[in-house]
Amino acid sequence: MPEKLKLLSWRDIVFVALPSLLLIAGAFWLAAQFIKPAPPDKLIISTGGEGGAYQRFAARYKDALAGYGIALVEKPSAGSTENLARLRDPDFEVDAAFIQGGTAHPVEDDALVSLGDFYYEPLWIFYRDGAVGSGDKVLELRGKRVAIGGEGSGTNQLARELLAANGLDAKNTRLIEAGGLGLVEKLGKSEIDAVFVVGPTQSSLVWSLLYTPGVRLMNLAHAEAYARRFPHLARLVLPRGAIDLTLDIPAQDVQLVSPMATLLVREDTHPALIDLLMQAASEVHGAPGVFQKPSEFPHAGHSEFPLSKEAERYYKSGKPFLQRYLPFWAATLIDRMVVMLVPLLAVLIPLFKFAPQIYGWRVRSRIYRRYGELKFLENEVNEDPARHTRAEWMSKLEDIEKDASTIRTPLTFTDMLYTLRGHIELVRDMILRRTAA
Repeated sequence: MPEKLKLLSWRDIVFVALPSLLLIAGAFWLAAQFIKPAPPDKLIISTGGEGGAYQRFAARYKDALAGYGIALVEKPSAGSTENLARLRDPDFEVDAAFIQGGTAHPVEDDALVSLGDFYYEPLWIFYRDGAVGSGDKVLELRGKRVAIGGEGSGTNQLARELLAANGLDAKNTRLIEAGGLGLVEKLGKSEIDAVFVVGPTQSSLVWSLLYTPGVRLMNLAHAEAYARRFPHLARLVLPRGAIDLTLDIPAQDVQLVSPMATLLVREDTHPALIDLLMQAASEVHGAPGVFQKPSEFPHAGHSEFPLSKEAERYYKSGKPFLQRYLPFWAATLIDRMVVMLVPLLAVLIPLFKFAPQIYGWRVRSRIYRRYGELKFLENEVNEDPARHTRAEWMSKLEDIEKDASTIRTPLTFTDMLYTLRGHIELVRDMILRRTAA
């Protein structure tokens, strides 16, 4: 087969393909700027004091995340205040942390988002039987020895808020910054008079104090007033016998106040890990309890921190679509690939449509150029046949014909080449008719 009648014109293919490849590479590069890396195989969470609710829930999260191949690394802390400081410290390695509602407020350069409200975290005020008056007012703790939780804990901050609201401080009351199960023994030995504890009923310290003889739970007469004064608090009622019907614990309905426990994460935490945290939270906190209905938690809530986009999507739609039908690793892989495929398809679909047209235009343009020369020659002959001799006109036409015979034309376009040659013959006949021998 002659070189000029090949099935394809590789020169034209390269002319079309090279810009197309560059465009595709550019689309890949652009997509790579937005694609998230593969999710890490561990998540670091800052919890709380030894034996506290935060540690207990983190242990349950650990079991839930292990099913997806994610290792949860727990980092104990003094509590909510220290957890917030860790999240804000760029040199501290942590992804998420438990935060007690009302203990954290966003600042200008914060890069933290909330995952919503996870559970009620009631404030329990236990006191020695006979140590205070009627046992229904915080004001009755004036002059007493009161454990208000360890320094840096959410309990410490909330206790100081309520004490200050009643005019109590270190000047008129002995405030002991201590927490943990050791308080049970101190209360039993009359080394302290009252204890502030923040945590769910499942908290080991709360549970122990509820069953300790000679220890009573304060029934807050001003619970509704506290809830109105402090927006982060809600009024709760612990029904009679809700803890133990047999032992009738508590022996009466008890009014409490409660902040919400939430989970804050850094904005750069991998979205897939946030999705898993939301699923784990639903498993752990979705069951009914003393203060909550089935599936009441987690919910979006009213945190002062902005709600994570992933959490917002979870509250609206539930588990991500792909994770409902595929293993976690496969779902995240497809999610990442979609980010690459969308811009790629946006480039490829127009390319598949227009590349053949550009290729055809490249081939046809060479033939059209000869048509232009032929038409110019025809017009010259019609306008002034005597300008040149027949031999000179024929020489010009033969130059065009010779040039046309050298056009590299793929077989698909040979019909156009033969049509050009036919038109050259028509011009030759016209020259013979219009000029003298």
